[in-house]
Amino acid sequence: MKNVITLSLKVFIGLVFLLSAYSKLIAPGIVEIILVDHGIVSSREIAAVIVHLLVGFELALGLLFFQPYSIKKIVIPASFLFLIGFTVYLVYTGFILNDKQNCGCFGEMIKMPPVESIIKNIVLMGLLFVLYKFVEEKKNYLVPVISLVLAVAFVFVAMPIKSQKDFKFAKYTSFEGKGRVDLSNGNKLVAILNLECDHCQNLVKELSALEKTATNFPETYALLFSEGNVSLDSFRKMTGFDFPYKMIGATEFFDLIGQSPPRIYWLQDGKLKEIWDKDFVENISKNFPVK
Repeated sequence: MKNVITLSLKVFIGLVFLLSAYSKLIAPGIVEIILVDHGIVSSREIAAVIVHLLVGFELALGLLFFQPYSIKKIVIPASFLFLIGFTVYLVYTGFILNDKQNCGCFGEMIKMPPVESIIKNIVLMGLLFVLYKFVEEKKNYLVPVISLVLAVAFVFVAMPIKSQKDFKFAKYTSFEGKGRVDLSNGNKLVAILNLECDHCQNLVKELSALEKTATNFPETYALLFSEGNVSLDSFRKMTGFDFPYKMIGATEFFDLIGQSPPRIYWLQDGKLKEIWDKDFVENISKNFPVK
């Protein structure tokens, strides 16, 4: 029974750390945005380095639970301190900064507010305490050290740091109706709309209808400009508008449109794939066909 409990705990805790590392590895941007929003760092580039180191550390910890060396001397204490540190951080962000959004512990794969993540960490610390009581280890300090170095190196190679300097939409990281968004990850459509524009209103109706029928419709976000008498509520009633949005000023709006609104940008992993000023439904249907 002791061996079964020990093996089960090692596998479960190891998988949790590996899942946490993997979720950030495939979508690191949201964690970078969180760090900048919380004032921990001043730029996405600095945040990216921190996230890479974090992912490498979690990856190493996860893998080390599947081997017998220095579990009690290094792996469990390091995991415990890691969880304590993040729990303190979550208390700060959740209760002092009053940020109730996704904490980023599992990236965008499993969205958890700070309170839920704190509970998760407490449970893991309890399991680590139990594991410490039961587990036996072989002494070899080189295995954890080498594992950490290789894991961090792997992360930096597998997930090159992307510069946000030339990304046109780098500053748009939060949208009403969605919260934090990383526009530099995956396929995203960004529509530039004027609430008073008839063509914009018709486009929203078409996009809303297309979204309901297409199974692989890309995530769509709207940057909205208003200079007249049409309010956002009126715009919603006229068009059925229900996309995450951000209101922008005149300077931003005229920098983003072409000759006249609307305009749609197709972003693919932070790169500008295409710009559409007409034939919007045709272009979307062609590039994202209904499955």
